Amino acid sequence: MNHYVERVVDLTEPAANQIFNLTVEEARARLHSGNPDAVRGIHGSFALIARERKTVRMARSLDRPMRYFLAKRQEGPVLIVAPRIDAIYNWLKSEGLEGQFHPSYTRMVPAHYIVELQLIGCPDPDPTYTRFFTPVAGSLPENLEEIGRAYIGALAEEIAQWLQRVPEQEPVGVCFSGGIDSGSVFLTTYFVMQRLGMSPSRLKAFVLDLGRGPDVEQARAFLDALGLGLFLEPVEADPAALNTDETIQIVEDYKSLDVQSATMAVALCRGIRERYADWKYLLDGDGGDENLKDYPIEENPELTIRSVVNNPMLYQEGWGVGKIKHSLTYSGGLSRSYTRTYAPAHHFGFLGFSPYTRPDVIAMAEAIPFIRLTDYSVEKLYALKGEIVSRGVAAVTGMQMPVFPKRRFQHGAIAQDALRDVLPWQEAEYRRKFLSLYLQGWR
Repeated sequence: MNHYVERVVDLTEPAANQIFNLTVEEARARLHSGNPDAVRGIHGSFALIARERKTVRMARSLDRPMRYFLAKRQEGPVLIVAPRIDAIYNWLKSEGLEGQFHPSYTRMVPAHYIVELQLIGCPDPDPTYTRFFTPVAGSLPENLEEIGRAYIGALAEEIAQWLQRVPEQEPVGVCFSGGIDSGSVFLTTYFVMQRLGMSPSRLKAFVLDLGRGPDVEQARAFLDALGLGLFLEPVEADPAALNTDETIQIVEDYKSLDVQSATMAVALCRGIRERYADWKYLLDGDGGDENLKDYPIEENPELTIRSVVNNPMLYQEGWGVGKIKHSLTYSGGLSRSYTRTYAPAHHFGFLGFSPYTRPDVIAMAEAIPFIRLTDYSVEKLYALKGEIVSRGVAAVTGMQMPVFPKRRFQHGAIAQDALRDVLPWQEAEYRRKFLSLYLQGWR
């Protein structure tokens, strides 16, 4: 008599969870319940699986990639869950099941959802999605001072919770450009460290310097204006060493802007690691643009000012689960593209932290009355971020933060004419390279 045996393989690195208010076991029990309010109460960074017989539930925070693949065996299905596509492939290969694999058959758990799957074998079951994070939109008053204080106050609270979990002897680095996001993270971290009685001498602001890029001078001007120039540490790298093939292998994606940004992150992380063999903790400002809806709308033909301000968390989650434009393989928005930050840091052995991705900070951003403040004006929307963040930093820290025009990571680390020479822009080329990792028998 054949026994039907379903199996779950957890490759999610449970030790990588950074949960502030619960043990991993307690957090997993909340997921096991299937109660979205209970899962919303998990504070920190997590990628969790809970199983009850044939029912498997998965959930993750925005800053933790999480994928799954359902393979078939004669004795029953096996669900493999991992942060990376290659981890799934390598496990299948070790079991002689790689013939079932294609990277597009893997599925990304979308951030902020409980994904429930039944291990019933053939035909493959459809997952169900239950949202556990639903912030209220537009609930704050039309007062930029109050909005800024609330937004940066939430940021400071997240940074404080994280800092108190960092061993007191460990140094703390901020991936820094002098822009609004990294600048506000650095100043808030500096302030919180002092408030908690921690020595700010542990802090550094790392800026990538590939030659002739404007970020180094911007970063220096930012910190010098506040008398904090001693914290700046440029990390020089050779533009000729930039390698998008390596980046694609690390981030497992092919979106042009994300690949280019991640290539800079690889260069910065490699430079820090070569200089400091034991450095572990890094903060960054990823998620700040998404929260304040600060992307050039005119560069994306799919977007209008109305779609941006009327769709909750559009930049964090894409068009949303269940929509035609939602990719099962890659999710959407920052839920997809956060690998540009997570994967390079993880690859070089850093424990990264992006406080702007935390739900309580996102909730405060979603509470901003964008429609009333902008009246659907693109120019007013673009002006909001600098106003809100600088006022908030002043209200919370007492420091007057310099505000410079928005610039992408890859455009600040190297002159744009040089960027075109070292990084191709064709997404189709990046896609072919990614698929070739498997089609040519990589590993």
